[in-house]
Amino acid sequence: MTGNLYRGQAGLPFSSTLRVYEPLSAFPEEQRAAIQAAGERAVSRAAVENAELLASLGRITRSGGDPFPTGRTDLVRVTSAPAGNDGTDDAGADADPVLLYCPSQLVLRAGLAANALMEGIHGPLAELLIPEEQRDRHQERIDQVKARDGSVRVHTRASTWGIPFSWFSLFMESDHKDVVEASGRIVTVRVWATITDALERARYAVANLALAAPDLDMLDDLAQLTEWLEQFHVESMVELDYGAVADKVYPDDSPMDIRLGIECLAEGDMTGAAAAYRRLASRWIPIRQLARAS
Repeated sequence: MTGNLYRGQAGLPFSSTLRVYEPLSAFPEEQRAAIQAAGERAVSRAAVENAELLASLGRITRSGGDPFPTGRTDLVRVTSAPAGNDGTDDAGADADPVLLYCPSQLVLRAGLAANALMEGIHGPLAELLIPEEQRDRHQERIDQVKARDGSVRVHTRASTWGIPFSWFSLFMESDHKDVVEASGRIVTVRVWATITDALERARYAVANLALAAPDLDMLDDLAQLTEWLEQFHVESMVELDYGAVADKVYPDDSPMDIRLGIECLAEGDMTGAAAAYRRLASRWIPIRQLARAS
Protein backbone atom coordinates (compact mmCIF):
# COMPACT_ATOMS: atom_id res chain seq x y z
CA MET A 1 0.00 0.00 0.00
CA THR A 2 1.44 3.37 -0.95
CA GLY A 3 0.85 6.51 1.07
CA ASN A 4 -1.81 7.29 3.64
CA LEU A 5 -4.58 9.03 1.74
CA TYR A 6 -7.07 8.34 4.50
CA ARG A 7 -5.25 10.60 6.91
CA GLY A 8 -5.57 13.64 4.71
CA GLN A 9 -8.29 13.08 2.09
CA ALA A 10 -7.33 16.51 0.75
CA GLY A 11 -9.50 17.66 -2.13
CA LEU A 12 -12.07 14.88 -1.70
CA PRO A 13 -15.74 15.46 -0.80
CA PHE A 14 -16.61 15.08 2.86
CA SER A 15 -18.11 11.62 3.26
CA SER A 16 -19.80 10.29 6.40
CA THR A 17 -21.12 6.80 7.05
CA LEU A 18 -23.61 4.99 9.25
CA ARG A 19 -22.64 1.35 9.81
CA VAL A 20 -24.10 -1.66 11.56
CA TYR A 21 -21.74 -4.25 13.03
CA GLU A 22 -23.18 -7.73 13.64
CA PRO A 23 -21.92 -10.81 15.48
CA LEU A 24 -20.58 -13.54 13.23
CA SER A 25 -23.57 -15.76 14.04
CA ALA A 26 -25.89 -13.23 12.34
CA PHE A 27 -24.37 -13.97 8.92
CA PRO A 28 -25.32 -17.00 6.79
CA GLU A 29 -23.13 -19.94 7.73
CA GLU A 30 -21.52 -20.15 4.30
CA GLN A 31 -20.30 -16.52 4.59
CA ARG A 32 -18.83 -16.69 8.09
CA ALA A 33 -15.40 -18.09 7.25
CA ALA A 34 -14.75 -15.44 4.58
CA ILE A 35 -15.97 -12.60 6.81
CA GLN A 36 -13.89 -13.80 9.74
CA ALA A 37 -10.80 -14.20 7.54
CA ALA A 38 -11.23 -10.72 6.05
CA GLY A 39 -11.59 -9.29 9.53
CA GLU A 40 -8.41 -11.00 10.68
CA ARG A 41 -6.51 -9.51 7.72
CA ALA A 42 -7.45 -5.98 8.83
CA VAL A 43 -4.27 -4.83 10.56
CA SER A 44 -5.91 -1.66 11.88
CA ARG A 45 -8.96 0.48 11.28
CA ALA A 46 -6.83 3.14 9.58
CA ALA A 47 -5.40 0.50 7.24
CA VAL A 48 -8.91 -0.58 6.22
CA GLU A 49 -10.00 3.01 5.55
CA ASN A 50 -6.84 3.72 3.54
CA ALA A 51 -7.19 0.54 1.49
CA GLU A 52 -10.82 1.32 0.66
CA LEU A 53 -9.99 4.87 -0.37
CA LEU A 54 -7.04 3.80 -2.52
CA ALA A 55 -9.20 1.17 -4.22
CA SER A 56 -11.95 3.70 -4.99
CA LEU A 57 -9.48 6.15 -6.49
CA GLY A 58 -7.96 3.33 -8.51
CA ARG A 59 -11.34 2.38 -9.97
CA ILE A 60 -12.10 5.84 -11.32
CA THR A 61 -8.67 6.13 -12.96
CA ARG A 62 -8.20 2.61 -14.34
CA SER A 63 -8.18 1.89 -18.05
CA GLY A 64 -11.48 0.90 -19.62
CA GLY A 65 -13.46 3.45 -17.68
CA ASP A 66 -15.44 0.97 -15.55
CA PRO A 67 -15.77 2.68 -12.11
CA PHE A 68 -17.54 -0.23 -10.40
CA PRO A 69 -15.92 -2.62 -7.90
CA THR A 70 -15.53 -6.20 -9.11
CA GLY A 71 -16.24 -7.87 -5.79
CA ARG A 72 -13.13 -10.05 -5.95
CA THR A 73 -12.14 -8.72 -2.54
CA ASP A 74 -14.30 -7.11 0.10
CA LEU A 75 -12.97 -5.32 3.15
CA VAL A 76 -14.45 -5.98 6.57
CA ARG A 77 -14.36 -3.67 9.56
CA VAL A 78 -14.22 -5.25 13.00
CA THR A 79 -15.05 -3.93 16.44
CA SER A 80 -15.75 -5.47 19.81
CA ALA A 81 -18.60 -5.14 22.25
CA PRO A 82 -19.17 -6.54 25.72
CA ALA A 83 -20.79 -9.98 25.83
CA GLY A 84 -24.54 -9.75 26.29
CA ASN A 85 -24.77 -6.57 24.21
CA ASP A 86 -28.55 -6.65 23.96
CA GLY A 87 -29.35 -3.86 26.35
CA THR A 88 -29.38 -6.15 29.40
CA ASP A 89 -26.95 -6.50 32.29
CA ASP A 90 -26.93 -10.31 32.36
CA ALA A 91 -23.29 -10.52 31.32
CA GLY A 92 -20.74 -9.95 34.03
CA ALA A 93 -18.30 -7.09 34.02
CA ASP A 94 -15.48 -9.49 33.22
CA ALA A 95 -17.20 -11.13 30.25
CA ASP A 96 -15.06 -11.58 27.17
CA PRO A 97 -15.72 -9.09 24.37
CA VAL A 98 -17.64 -10.27 21.33
CA LEU A 99 -16.28 -9.43 17.88
CA LEU A 100 -18.69 -7.66 15.54
CA TYR A 101 -18.28 -7.37 11.77
CA CYS A 102 -19.32 -4.87 9.11
CA PRO A 103 -18.59 -6.01 5.52
CA SER A 104 -18.08 -3.22 2.99
CA GLN A 105 -20.40 -4.83 0.38
CA LEU A 106 -19.03 -2.50 -2.29
CA VAL A 107 -20.72 -4.25 -5.22
CA LEU A 108 -24.20 -3.77 -3.78
CA ARG A 109 -23.55 -0.27 -2.51
CA ALA A 110 -22.04 0.88 -5.82
CA GLY A 111 -25.13 -0.40 -7.61
CA LEU A 112 -27.46 1.46 -5.24
CA ALA A 113 -25.43 4.66 -5.61
CA ALA A 114 -25.45 4.42 -9.41
CA ASN A 115 -29.22 3.86 -9.45
CA ALA A 116 -29.75 6.89 -7.24
CA LEU A 117 -27.56 9.00 -9.52
CA MET A 118 -29.34 7.80 -12.66
CA GLU A 119 -32.78 8.65 -11.24
CA GLY A 120 -32.04 12.35 -11.64
CA ILE A 121 -29.99 12.20 -14.86
CA HIS A 122 -31.14 11.04 -18.29
CA GLY A 123 -30.04 11.03 -21.90
CA PRO A 124 -26.51 11.80 -23.12
CA LEU A 125 -25.28 13.00 -19.72
CA ALA A 126 -26.22 9.71 -18.06
CA GLU A 127 -24.42 7.76 -20.79
CA LEU A 128 -21.38 10.01 -20.39
CA LEU A 129 -21.20 9.56 -16.61
CA ILE A 130 -21.81 5.80 -16.51
CA PRO A 131 -22.24 4.13 -19.90
CA GLU A 132 -25.07 1.63 -20.13
CA GLU A 133 -22.64 -1.18 -20.95
CA GLN A 134 -20.87 -0.62 -17.63
CA ARG A 135 -24.16 -0.48 -15.71
CA ASP A 136 -25.30 -3.75 -17.32
CA ARG A 137 -22.00 -5.42 -16.50
CA HIS A 138 -22.27 -4.32 -12.89
CA GLN A 139 -25.87 -5.53 -12.67
CA GLU A 140 -24.54 -8.98 -13.52
CA ARG A 141 -22.19 -8.72 -10.52
CA ILE A 142 -25.09 -7.70 -8.29
CA ASP A 143 -27.16 -10.63 -9.53
CA GLN A 144 -24.27 -12.98 -8.76
CA VAL A 145 -23.98 -11.63 -5.19
CA LYS A 146 -27.70 -12.01 -4.59
CA ALA A 147 -27.75 -15.50 -6.07
CA ARG A 148 -24.84 -16.50 -3.85
CA ASP A 149 -25.88 -14.81 -0.62
CA GLY A 150 -29.67 -14.75 -0.92
CA SER A 151 -31.40 -11.95 0.99
CA VAL A 152 -28.70 -9.36 1.65
CA ARG A 153 -28.71 -6.71 4.37
CA VAL A 154 -26.66 -3.68 3.36
CA HIS A 155 -24.67 -2.77 6.46
CA THR A 156 -23.54 0.72 5.45
CA ARG A 157 -25.21 3.99 4.52
CA ALA A 158 -23.15 6.88 3.20
CA SER A 159 -23.69 10.62 2.87
CA THR A 160 -21.54 13.29 1.22
CA TRP A 161 -21.25 16.93 2.25
CA GLY A 162 -22.93 16.57 5.59
CA ILE A 163 -24.70 14.12 7.87
CA PRO A 164 -28.49 13.63 7.56
CA PHE A 165 -30.22 15.01 10.64
CA SER A 166 -32.15 11.76 11.04
CA TRP A 167 -28.90 9.89 11.78
CA PHE A 168 -28.29 12.03 14.87
CA SER A 169 -31.55 10.84 16.42
CA LEU A 170 -29.94 7.41 16.96
CA PHE A 171 -27.31 8.78 19.36
CA MET A 172 -27.03 10.57 22.70
CA GLU A 173 -24.39 12.88 24.09
CA SER A 174 -23.33 10.19 26.57
CA ASP A 175 -22.62 7.52 23.91
CA HIS A 176 -19.06 6.28 23.50
CA LYS A 177 -16.94 8.31 21.07
CA ASP A 178 -13.61 7.66 19.39
CA VAL A 179 -11.83 10.86 18.32
CA VAL A 180 -9.08 10.09 15.79
CA GLU A 181 -6.46 12.80 15.46
CA ALA A 182 -3.28 13.19 13.40
CA SER A 183 -0.93 16.08 12.69
CA GLY A 184 -2.94 18.52 14.78
CA ARG A 185 -6.30 17.88 13.10
CA ILE A 186 -9.27 15.60 13.64
CA VAL A 187 -9.31 12.81 11.07
CA THR A 188 -12.72 11.52 12.15
CA VAL A 189 -15.04 11.03 15.09
CA ARG A 190 -16.92 7.76 15.58
CA VAL A 191 -19.96 7.54 17.83
CA TRP A 192 -21.31 4.17 19.00
CA ALA A 193 -24.67 2.93 20.26
CA THR A 194 -26.19 -0.49 20.74
CA ILE A 195 -28.81 -1.25 18.13
CA THR A 196 -31.45 -1.63 20.84
CA ASP A 197 -30.74 1.92 22.04
CA ALA A 198 -30.62 3.26 18.49
CA LEU A 199 -33.96 1.66 17.63
CA GLU A 200 -35.60 2.89 20.81
CA ARG A 201 -34.47 6.44 20.05
CA ALA A 202 -35.56 6.25 16.41
CA ARG A 203 -39.01 4.93 17.35
CA TYR A 204 -39.41 7.66 19.96
CA ALA A 205 -38.56 10.28 17.33
CA VAL A 206 -40.94 8.76 14.77
CA ALA A 207 -43.83 8.59 17.25
CA ASN A 208 -43.41 12.21 18.34
CA LEU A 209 -42.85 13.64 14.87
CA ALA A 210 -45.85 11.73 13.50
CA LEU A 211 -48.04 13.55 16.03
CA ALA A 212 -46.38 16.95 16.10
CA ALA A 213 -44.94 17.42 12.58
CA PRO A 214 -46.31 14.77 10.18
CA ASP A 215 -45.27 16.78 7.10
CA LEU A 216 -41.61 17.03 8.11
CA ASP A 217 -39.24 15.35 5.62
CA MET A 218 -37.23 14.01 8.53
CA LEU A 219 -40.16 11.79 9.52
CA ASP A 220 -39.91 9.79 6.28
CA ASP A 221 -36.13 9.56 6.71
CA LEU A 222 -36.54 8.25 10.26
CA ALA A 223 -39.18 5.72 9.26
CA GLN A 224 -36.84 4.31 6.57
CA LEU A 225 -33.94 4.31 9.03
CA THR A 226 -36.01 2.37 11.57
CA GLU A 227 -37.01 -0.24 8.99
CA TRP A 228 -33.36 -0.61 8.00
CA LEU A 229 -32.14 -1.13 11.58
CA GLU A 230 -34.87 -3.68 12.27
CA GLN A 231 -33.18 -6.05 9.79
CA PHE A 232 -30.15 -6.61 12.03
CA HIS A 233 -29.24 -8.84 14.95
CA VAL A 234 -30.29 -7.63 18.40
CA GLU A 235 -26.67 -7.67 19.61
CA SER A 236 -25.42 -5.38 16.85
CA MET A 237 -23.73 -2.02 17.29
CA VAL A 238 -24.40 1.13 15.26
CA GLU A 239 -21.53 3.46 14.35
CA LEU A 240 -21.74 7.01 13.05
CA ASP A 241 -18.43 7.81 11.35
CA TYR A 242 -18.16 11.56 10.72
CA GLY A 243 -15.21 11.26 8.36
CA ALA A 244 -13.16 14.35 7.50
CA VAL A 245 -16.07 16.71 8.20
CA ALA A 246 -15.38 16.14 11.91
CA ASP A 247 -12.50 18.60 11.71
CA LYS A 248 -15.02 21.31 10.74
CA VAL A 249 -17.79 20.62 13.28
CA TYR A 250 -16.40 18.80 16.31
CA PRO A 251 -17.19 19.19 19.20
CA ASP A 252 -20.67 18.63 17.81
CA ASP A 253 -23.94 19.04 19.71
CA SER A 254 -26.14 17.83 16.84
CA PRO A 255 -27.49 14.72 18.67
CA MET A 256 -28.54 16.94 21.58
CA ASP A 257 -30.08 19.55 19.27
CA ILE A 258 -32.10 16.87 17.45
CA ARG A 259 -33.32 15.40 20.75
CA LEU A 260 -34.25 18.82 22.16
CA GLY A 261 -35.96 19.82 18.92
CA ILE A 262 -38.12 16.70 18.91
CA GLU A 263 -38.96 17.12 22.60
CA CYS A 264 -39.96 20.75 21.99
CA LEU A 265 -42.19 19.75 19.06
CA ALA A 266 -43.85 17.08 21.21
CA GLU A 267 -44.54 19.68 23.91
CA GLY A 268 -45.82 22.26 21.44
CA ASP A 269 -42.85 24.54 22.10
CA MET A 270 -42.33 25.93 18.60
CA THR A 271 -39.86 28.55 19.83
CA GLY A 272 -37.60 25.89 21.37
CA ALA A 273 -37.89 23.69 18.26
CA ALA A 274 -36.98 26.63 16.01
CA ALA A 275 -33.97 27.46 18.17
CA ALA A 276 -32.72 23.85 17.95
CA TYR A 277 -33.11 23.91 14.16
CA ARG A 278 -31.22 27.22 13.89
CA ARG A 279 -28.30 25.70 15.78
CA LEU A 280 -28.28 22.71 13.43
CA ALA A 281 -28.59 24.88 10.34
CA SER A 282 -25.78 27.22 11.38
CA ARG A 283 -23.53 24.20 11.82
CA TRP A 284 -24.41 22.12 8.74
CA ILE A 285 -25.69 24.43 5.99
CA PRO A 286 -22.18 25.91 5.42
CA ILE A 287 -20.85 22.36 5.04
CA ARG A 288 -23.53 21.47 2.48
CA GLN A 289 -22.85 24.66 0.55
CA LEU A 290 -19.29 23.42 -0.03
CA ALA A 291 -20.74 20.92 -2.48
CA ARG A 292 -21.53 23.80 -4.84
CA ALA A 293 -18.34 25.77 -4.20
CA SER A 294 -15.89 26.17 -7.06
